[in-house]
Amino acid sequence: MLVALSVVIAILGGYTGFGLAARVRGTFNTSRRWLLAAAAFFLAVSVWTMHFVAMLAAPLPPDTVYLVLPTIASFLICAVVMGVSLFFVSIGEPSSLRIIASAVLLGAGIVSMHYVGIHGLAGAFHVEHQLAMTVAAAVIAVGTAYGGLRAFLARPGGMRLALSAAAFGIAVSGMHYTAMQGMRFLPGHAPNHAAHGLAASPEMLSLVVSLLCFLIVAGFLLLLVPEPRSTALIAVPVHQADTYAFATSGTAMSDRNDFAGLQTQHHVPVPGAGPPSDTPMRRLPVESADGTRLIDVGRIRSIKANAHYTLVHDGSRERMCPWAISHAEAQLDPAVFIRVHRSHIVSIPHVSLIRKEGDSAVVELDGEVPHLVPVSRTRIAEVRARLGLIKRPA
Repeated sequence: MLVALSVVIAILGGYTGFGLAARVRGTFNTSRRWLLAAAAFFLAVSVWTMHFVAMLAAPLPPDTVYLVLPTIASFLICAVVMGVSLFFVSIGEPSSLRIIASAVLLGAGIVSMHYVGIHGLAGAFHVEHQLAMTVAAAVIAVGTAYGGLRAFLARPGGMRLALSAAAFGIAVSGMHYTAMQGMRFLPGHAPNHAAHGLAASPEMLSLVVSLLCFLIVAGFLLLLVPEPRSTALIAVPVHQADTYAFATSGTAMSDRNDFAGLQTQHHVPVPGAGPPSDTPMRRLPVESADGTRLIDVGRIRSIKANAHYTLVHDGSRERMCPWAISHAEAQLDPAVFIRVHRSHIVSIPHVSLIRKEGDSAVVELDGEVPHLVPVSRTRIAEVRARLGLIKRPA
């Protein structure tokens, strides 16, 4: 039961840490630093907790205690390494080299935490490690960490977090149990614990671990709670008329059908929101490793809402755009782009396939890497009409 709990804790902690790291790319200034620190903290806590839950399940020699200083140092080392690794992949557009470096750091953090924690064991024994199993444990940690980061960066939606969390859990638990398989306790002289500083019993450790398990589960559940969507409307007078045009503050107008009765024939510029929608943008901003780039809208295949920003697909990869999807839709040419779903916009000229899937549908966008975008049931007829497959309703 403890072995199973250790694996679950690693996966839940990975999900929470990567979920927080995913929000780093959509925030700026101080909020980005806090999210990055929280992500590193949860990943480090999950690694540390998984390790010591697993140690509670291990057949340790009698009278074994845990030295406090190496035990705390193992967590601090892990937290720093996790933070640096997440920084590499969460800021800008990560290159393959940065992903590999992050995976190596992530794996090194897991391995270092384990062996520093093992060094904190004290009793009438000394520990011997088999080199082959140590190398295998390190390879497992780095390899699965790389797979987790790739899934985290490449897969859309909740599946991305699930896959990256599962890979992280395998990295942590697989490394730990492989390393434990190559570890031997050999008889030795009982150490003088006073000479090594404070020591804690397994019973005391189990209490600390129980509290941290609760913290990880609480963080995981809080991450699953959806953020409330702003519904505040700003009323702006239009010239001399008595009518008003309404604009959203945030993402309240994610679906125009919800506000069909509020639309007018006027386009009102909202302060700080860019040019009015009757002058479509020719380029969109996207974040890259060296700053903010502007890409031609003709290259854009689809736009996907992700928290308070969007992911723009140009046919080969997704890149982050700092605009909310409602703002992006307002800047694009409606003759070319169409909102096919609450969270998706597609470029009609790049649609190469449409097919039904249950009550809804999906479209495929062309490019070096073709990708699928869901179409809500209420938008299927409009999309098919725009593609020339059916006549537009009168």
